Amino acid sequence: MKNHPIYEINKFNYNTLIEDVFINTFKTHLLTNSFIEKSHSHNFYLLVLFTEGSGKHTIDFKTYKIKPGAFFLLQPGQIHSWKLSSDIEGYILFYTSEFYNLHFAKKRVDHYSFFNSTKSNPEIKLETEEIKTISNYFQQILEENKAQNLYKKDKITLLLDMLLIELARKYRFTETHLSSSYQNRIEQFENILEMHFKNEKSPSFYASKLNISLKHLNRVCKEVLNQTVTETIRKRIILESKRMLVLKKYTISEIADELNFESHSYFAEIFKKQTGISPKEFVKKN
Repeated sequence: MKNHPIYEINKFNYNTLIEDVFINTFKTHLLTNSFIEKSHSHNFYLLVLFTEGSGKHTIDFKTYKIKPGAFFLLQPGQIHSWKLSSDIEGYILFYTSEFYNLHFAKKRVDHYSFFNSTKSNPEIKLETEEIKTISNYFQQILEENKAQNLYKKDKITLLLDMLLIELARKYRFTETHLSSSYQNRIEQFENILEMHFKNEKSPSFYASKLNISLKHLNRVCKEVLNQTVTETIRKRIILESKRMLVLKKYTISEIADELNFESHSYFAEIFKKQTGISPKEFVKKN
């Protein structure tokens, strides 16, 4: 079984005076960090823009095409890997939640829609003019990070926020949700699910927390996510179990216990029903 490491930001930002942030061109980054092509996760946020080259980017077991204009936004804990062409180029930026949240008193990085749910689409496709605009932000952050200027950290944080705002506008434009009220309900549901999915698997528990009927919550999930409440809960549990399986730190029994299944055999049954393969087969394939 492969070992899937969890990287911390201090593995990369050894040449900067500012902790909790790292930026580089993608090709330069690969020269000393080729290990990132293999499957791994990290405890920080990641932004990457590809301006040249091609390849594949697998995020939480779903594969996306890499080409000029492909932009990816990853949250802490997501497992990903790359298959890259030799002419790959772009920008890559890491930062911790503390770096952003401590600067802004009234906003948090996970308030951006692309970071407020495990189901948020991690991919944005940029057009030619948008690539130029977004590249300019990366380049400004890169240059500021290299310089020794007054208020350096403040400027980098503000440039990062301006970059996130531009991305949020593009992301919002490409979202296709049926109604804002239904979308708000889904966000509330997913926030509660994140807090309780390991211990609470009953759909009625989440409906009660939202002060709505289970029938209405099912209607909202079907309209926005095209799946039932039960399916939404199970998919979140299965995603967590996949992440734990590939980390090589837990046995199947330990994962079943962590996710509060009554037995490891019942966990294996649910896992196979959802994925088509057993946990052991999944580990061998990954």
